[in-house]
This record gives sequence, C-alpha cells and structure tokens, in this order.
Amino acid sequence: MASVTTTGETAPVTAAPRMSRRKVLEALSGLLLGMFVSILAATVVSTSLPVIIHDIGGDQAAFTWVVTATLLTTAISTPIWGKLADLFNRKVLIQLALIIFVLATAAAGFSQDPGTLIAFRAVQGIGAGGLAALSQIIMADIISPRERGRYMGLFGAVMALGTIGGPLLGGFITDGIGWRWNFYVAIPFAIAALVILQLTLKIPRAAKKKARIDYVGIVLLSAAVSLLLIWITNAGKSYDWWSLETILMAGGALVAAILFVVVELRSREPLVPLSMFRNRTYTLAVIASIATGVAMFGTSVFLSQYMQMARGATPTEAGLLTLPMIAGLLIASIVVGQVISRFGKWKVYLIVGSVLLIAGSVLLSTLHYDTNFVLVSIYMFLLGAGVGMTMQNLVLIVQNTAKPEEMGVASSGVAFFRSLGGTIGVSVMGAVLAASVADLFASSKDALSTAIVNLGAEGAAVADQLQSGTLPQVSLLPAAVRVIVEDIYAQGIASSFLIAVPLAVISLIAIVFLPNKPLTRMTTSERLAAGEADLATVTTAEGMSALATTGSVQVTDAPTAPHADSDATRRGR
Repeated sequence: MASVTTTGETAPVTAAPRMSRRKVLEALSGLLLGMFVSILAATVVSTSLPVIIHDIGGDQAAFTWVVTATLLTTAISTPIWGKLADLFNRKVLIQLALIIFVLATAAAGFSQDPGTLIAFRAVQGIGAGGLAALSQIIMADIISPRERGRYMGLFGAVMALGTIGGPLLGGFITDGIGWRWNFYVAIPFAIAALVILQLTLKIPRAAKKKARIDYVGIVLLSAAVSLLLIWITNAGKSYDWWSLETILMAGGALVAAILFVVVELRSREPLVPLSMFRNRTYTLAVIASIATGVAMFGTSVFLSQYMQMARGATPTEAGLLTLPMIAGLLIASIVVGQVISRFGKWKVYLIVGSVLLIAGSVLLSTLHYDTNFVLVSIYMFLLGAGVGMTMQNLVLIVQNTAKPEEMGVASSGVAFFRSLGGTIGVSVMGAVLAASVADLFASSKDALSTAIVNLGAEGAAVADQLQSGTLPQVSLLPAAVRVIVEDIYAQGIASSFLIAVPLAVISLIAIVFLPNKPLTRMTTSERLAAGEADLATVTTAEGMSALATTGSVQVTDAPTAPHADSDATRRGR
C-alpha cells in the first residue's frame, strides 16, 4: 500500500499524486525553452564557424578545438551535474546551468583570437553539460518512460525550431550584420526560460543528505581526457606520433585514467559509480552511446565544413544544405517516440537506427566535391534518422532499469559517454582531416601553382591566403583555384567520416545484446515512493493503484481480513 501506518511501528509514507497532463505541460514549458536556448546557441554558430575561424586567424586545428573545447567540458561536467542532481535542488541547478551557458556564449562574441574563443567555448560546455543532464533527470521525475513518447512531439517541435532555424538564422546574421551577433541572439530567450522555470517547474524535493563531491575524481577525469585530446590533435603535426611527447601525454592520460578508476572504487560518493557497470543494460547502452556521439557531433560539425569548403556554399546556403540530416533526426525521433510510447517495444527501433548509422557513415565517406546533391541528401537523411532513433532512447532504457536514487548519475552517465565519444571523435576526425588536407595540398602543388600563375596580378593575394595557414574562404576564391581547393577538402572530409564506421558497428553489436525489458509506467518519484512503501515487488498495476490512494490506513494488531479467519479455521482442523 502507498500509505500505511502500523500501530507503534512505522510512520505514514505518502506518495505525491501523479501530475495531470496540464501540470506536466506547465512543468515542461520551462524545460523546453531552456532546451531551445541550448540548441539555438549551439547551432546558430555552426554554419558560420568557418568564417569565424578565418576572420580571427585560426587554422584547421583551431576549428577543431573550438568544437572540441565545448564537447570536452560538456563531457566532464555532465556526470558532475548528475551527481549534484542526486544531492541538491534540481530546479536551482538547471537555472544555474542555463546562466553559465548563456553568459559564456555571449562572452565568446567578443573574442579577437582563437585562444579566447576556445576558452569561452570551454566555459559554455560546463553549462551545456548541466542542461543536457538535468533536463533528462527532471523529465524522469515527472514523466514515466512508457509515457514519454506522448510528449516527443513537443520536444521534436523545439528541436526542429532550434536545429533548423539556428543554422539558417546564423547564416543570415553572418552574411548580413556580422557573425558576432550570433553569440547574442539567445540572451532574450534565456531570460524568458529562467522566469518560466521559476514559475512553472515544481518537482518533488528529494530527501536531504550530506553532500560529498568527488573532487579528486573530477581532477583525474579532466586530466585524462584533456591529455588524450591534446595528444590526438597535435600528433603528426607539432611532433611525431612516436615521440617523447606522445609517451608523456598518452602515458599521462593512461595513468590518470587508472588512478580515476582506483579513486572511484574507494570513494563514498563517486563521480561515476563503477558499480553501475554491473548492470548489463547500462554497460551496453554506454558502449552504444559512444558511437552515437561520434555520429551526432563529428559528422554534423564536418558536414557544415564540407558544404562551405568543398561546395563553396555561403553560411546561409550551408544551413539550408544540411536540412536533410536534421529532417531525418527529427522525423525518426518523433515517430519512433510515439510508437514506443504506444506499444512499449523499443529494441527493434534501436537496431534499425544503428544500421542506419552504419549506412550513413559509410556513404558519407564516399563524398566528392561534385557528388550529386540528391545523393548527399539521402546520405545525410539516413545518418540523421539513425541518430534520432538511438540517441534519446538509449537514455530512456537506462532510466527504465536504474535505481530511482541513482537516476541522476545513471542518466548523466550515458550523456557523459555520448559527449566523450563525440569529443574524441571530433578530435580524431579533425586530426585526420588536417593531415589529409596537408598531404593533398602538397600533392596538388603543381596544379595550384599553374592556376595561380594564370591569374596574373590577382594570383599573389590568393597565394598569400593559401600559404597563411588559416582556413581559406573558398566561396571567394577564383574559379580555377576554387575547384582544386574544393576537391582537396572533399577528399579530406570524406576520409574523416570513415572514423565513425567501426564505432557504429560496435554500437549495433551492443544494442543487439541489450536486455529487452518492457518500459515501466511509473515515474522516478513514484518508484521512490513505491520503494519506501515496500511496493517494489508488486506488479505495476497494483503499485499504481496503491499510489493513487491518499490518506493513511490504520492497521490494527488483530487479524480482521476474511482470509485470515479461514486460515485459522483450517489450522484448527
């Protein structure tokens, strides 16, 4: 029973009544607007990033690090936010994350060099990690896994507005009034989100417990991931792959990772509870999330660069040309979410999604500068549909099996490894791209020299731009030079897409072996109440029926139930 008082033994345990659809929608309104701010601020600069890097004098490594810095701090901070969510007020935490995110985004607009931009983007990632983790955790507080698909239309609409409108708006602003305004456009929406969150988000307060933050784990995790990424980015350019720097950085990353595991095993409140890896669902979902992160972050970053560097598109045009991938993601996530909510079956859709991830990654690795755009659109749509079917549903099935008291670290753990996969994926893809482009420029030296000489007086300025090391603005190059440069970047970007293929195969294998457990209709709050009321062993229908009961029921010491009398009579015979 949900609320029982036994004389002289236990205190009443009363479960909060389930929220009505109207209350759920009110609570979701602030979350949706916060999510829109996060998506808008991230996507509005995606199509203008090649122009930004060109204007502030950055090279391909700077381009990669502007993206990687945000993903790195997002990955590192996500489990920290998840742990804090199990200890402190989640409403205050998501508001704090939103404030950090928007202030860092606005500050990035004042950057005059790549280093400053990278630094502010790193701070932005701290807020992004909080928004990513806390939105999933709070959603689990108010909506059960089985019913979440009913609200996917709302999330799909917000994602559509942010992911489609952001690149288009960013391209329009960049081509019109300048790219710096891209960093300020989300501020009014953020202010509105903070106000609405304060007014509408009402979630059950978790029991207060003494907070223990794993500071040593945070430092070791940051050191391990940072050293690994710095090594991947600079190896083969600043130093050889096999060199003293490689030994120090790769070895340092390995030592820090081993120490992190040791610390987590000994910590009372670990940052990433390694005991959760005993759960087969959690372990396999984490493995699958890594590949999804590479596909989601890596390919989206370099697809925008492909459109501008290999197709000569402007930022606005690049935003339009990447719409097929966004359409695939949105359609798949909304439709599959509704179907899962209605029938409670999820595994077949994740398997199909992982197959589409493999197909999209393989096909994108065949791109050339003159590939028919109809084919490019099909490739992007397949990849987007694969991400849409797998990304959120992997979090969903983990939340379905996680202990209610560990919902924060379980949800953020999947998001952490997805961001970590994306971070490492972008770094590796960026390193492969930079190395390929350098080799291709060297092998095309004669063709470029001939094209530049034929330009006459104009050729000197073009030669200076190509030799400066900064990313060229391909759309402004003369036609004879532009074709060569477009072909170089198309080949380089296509080769980088191959990185995602083996990881997508591993994701498919992990999903195939996921336990096919039906989705529960109980929210996290209800599961906590059920556990306190010793309802963990009853059926979902009985639990929900009991949770609907309000008030306290007195249970006397004398047996009053009819079946009790019958048992006594039988014993007397």
